[in-house]
Amino acid sequence: MRKILVSVLLVFIASATSWAQMTEDRIIQYVLEQQEKGMSQEQIVYNLSRRGVTVQQLQSMREKYEKQQATGVLGNTVPMVDGRPEQRVRERSQTLNLVQDDPSSVQLTERERLLQMYDEAMFMFTDSLLLLKQQLFPPEKEIWGHSIFSNKNLSFEPSMNLPTPQNYRLGPGDEVIIDIWGVSQNTIREVISPDGNIMVEGVGPVYLNGLTIQAADRHIKRELSQIYFGLDKDDSGSNIKLTLGQARSIQVNVLGEVENPGTYMLSSFATVFNALYMAGGVTEIGSMRDVRLYRNNREVAKIDFYDYLQNGILSDDIRLYDNDVVMVLPHSMLVNISGRVRRPMYYEMKDGESISILLDYAGGLESDAYRNDIRVIRMGEFQREIFTVSKDRQADFLLADGDSLYVDSIKKTFSNMAEIRGAVFRPGQFQIDGEITTVRALIEAAGGLCEDAFPTRALLSRTNPDKTLTNLAIDIQSMVNGSVPDEPLRNDDVLFIPSLFDIGEIKTISIYGEVMFPGVYRYVDNTAIEDLILQAGGLKETASIAKVDVVRRKSDKNAFEKSDELSETISFSIDENLSLNDDGFTLMPFDEVYVRRSPGYALNRRVIVEGEVVFPGHYSLSTNNERLSDIVTRAGFFSNQAYPAGARLERKMTDEERVRMRKTVETLSANDSLALAKTLEKLMEATTIDVGINLQEAIDNPGGADDIILRDGDRLIIPPFANTVKINGAVMFSNTTPYVKGKSLAYYIDKAGGFAQKAKKNKAYVVYMNGSVAKGRKASTKLIQPGCEIIVPTKEKREGMSTSEILSLSSTSASLATVVLALINLLK
Repeated sequence: MRKILVSVLLVFIASATSWAQMTEDRIIQYVLEQQEKGMSQEQIVYNLSRRGVTVQQLQSMREKYEKQQATGVLGNTVPMVDGRPEQRVRERSQTLNLVQDDPSSVQLTERERLLQMYDEAMFMFTDSLLLLKQQLFPPEKEIWGHSIFSNKNLSFEPSMNLPTPQNYRLGPGDEVIIDIWGVSQNTIREVISPDGNIMVEGVGPVYLNGLTIQAADRHIKRELSQIYFGLDKDDSGSNIKLTLGQARSIQVNVLGEVENPGTYMLSSFATVFNALYMAGGVTEIGSMRDVRLYRNNREVAKIDFYDYLQNGILSDDIRLYDNDVVMVLPHSMLVNISGRVRRPMYYEMKDGESISILLDYAGGLESDAYRNDIRVIRMGEFQREIFTVSKDRQADFLLADGDSLYVDSIKKTFSNMAEIRGAVFRPGQFQIDGEITTVRALIEAAGGLCEDAFPTRALLSRTNPDKTLTNLAIDIQSMVNGSVPDEPLRNDDVLFIPSLFDIGEIKTISIYGEVMFPGVYRYVDNTAIEDLILQAGGLKETASIAKVDVVRRKSDKNAFEKSDELSETISFSIDENLSLNDDGFTLMPFDEVYVRRSPGYALNRRVIVEGEVVFPGHYSLSTNNERLSDIVTRAGFFSNQAYPAGARLERKMTDEERVRMRKTVETLSANDSLALAKTLEKLMEATTIDVGINLQEAIDNPGGADDIILRDGDRLIIPPFANTVKINGAVMFSNTTPYVKGKSLAYYIDKAGGFAQKAKKNKAYVVYMNGSVAKGRKASTKLIQPGCEIIVPTKEKREGMSTSEILSLSSTSASLATVVLALINLLK
């Protein structure tokens, strides 16, 4: 065992030593790779520490990179707050504030979630590494025009369905079609050979290479006039026309700053734009404004594509020839404009171009842009410089490579606005001008006061010059009537006129009891009890009109001490038809009306009689005290096959009975959770209980103890005589055997093969047909009756302690032993 531990230790030391030699770049690469794989920050720290990367090493990296960030070595200067990047501190603060305000309403990004999980140990290096990652992997520059080559809807393929231009020059591979009509008719189709000739029967080779369509047409006409009569005469009626059939392919080289430089086969109608598209477009540093075209080792064109991007004009897009070279040079001036312009991005500029030209490329200013000046940040010889360029200088301010321009927005505040809210017909914002200069004029402009406007007090919120707020209370009614001076308005004033419904509680009244829709209703002045009953859908058939209670709150706004009296109850009788009368009681806010159930109303209650009676079926109880003997008499008494001793009564459980039974089962099964669960499951499914009765005794002694009172839903079942006895449970063979009068319990157990091995012999019991149960005694002969069932319970299996229980007991014992040992040492 010791050898194994030593081997593992040596392997760990060797691994730690190798990782301890990791460079800072390797550590950064590892952290970034693991973050992309989804590894938590805690796990990254743990893995680095296992591999020998020390805290001092990480701390040194942190200080180094934060120093570089603060001094702008890696890029733009990052302000620091308490030694941490300001952006990080601000993001964390904003995130925490959002969570505190309403955690359920915030959808956090993955970055925000990670920021919440960072603790101080993580901050030792993760902030620096995240900032470094932003510098190492900055977002790609969006340069105007570059994305046009990645647009799948633009292919720039030349159209082949247009008429052949007359200045198109023929070359090897072009197919020419020569149509002859008039005195002679013929069509000749030939492909120009590499030598530049076509072969015409009867004439021989005709050289067409380098000729335009127009020149080739005249040349072929002269050549064919040797064999076709009249072609050389204008009035002969014969003529000839040369057209281009299948255009040749040309080979073009695309070089320089393109995504896929190389040689491409293009149509002879292709232009420089087609070639750039085939090469995947220009790279990030490629120029769209200085594309060179070389032909026969000479520069023949410089192409600027910005005119096409801005105006859709391709005047400089020159048609290519075989073996042309398209060269894309790096851009010489790239500037960035951001803020309130329509296309904020990078733009390639030429020497001598100004801010005004850049604004044209950027689509102009947004409507909310601040137009008086633009800020320009320029890279100086040793540090950055900033220029504030006014509007009248923008046409003359020439741009330089690396310039960064920012167009600010105007303030979101108003210079001449007052707002009115609340109980007016047209709330909103209004212009402060010659017509609206006072509070009264503002109310009139808003359509006037609503009928529910609170008349005596309104609130004018005013912004002071230092942006603090001041509230002014205004008597609206007096100001509108002119009895108090009008208040002049100032910019950003907000006038709030409350509604009568906005102040105080919402006034309600409620009704409960025997109405169709009991509940809470909005209070309306002059509401009588009958009115509220109508709103609640009217009275139920069970309602009492002799007694309706109204409960009214006790309220004394001038009281100085509590009163023991909580409410006042007033009782009334009402008309069944809710007719109008002069004595109607008017309700007050928050009154509660209770419509009682009439004591003289009773629902029909039914019982069911089944089995061996003359008239089985449903019976309605005529009194509250109807008993077993009464219902049997109403059913025509027993039939000849009836067995009254086996009659049983099923009764529907009430909710209260189910609750009591549940509590009883929970108490009895407190030490057996499995048994409790099974019993409760059966209990929740059951809707009835069996009531043990002695029907024959009830018939013989009407009104006696056995003649129980019936309840709604009772089901009386009178079976026919059964001359058998069932034996079930822990016996050798459960079966049914004929009843023999005078035989004891032991006799019937023997009929089932005797007791099983795990039988509780002394706990056997007998269930009779009427639902009653008796404890079994082996020698008793009166215990057994026809139709009964003998049940022998099984002994419960004793389970030993589980492994977890043994471990728990062992742990507890060990802990106790430790405590005892400590006490012994203290007492020495």
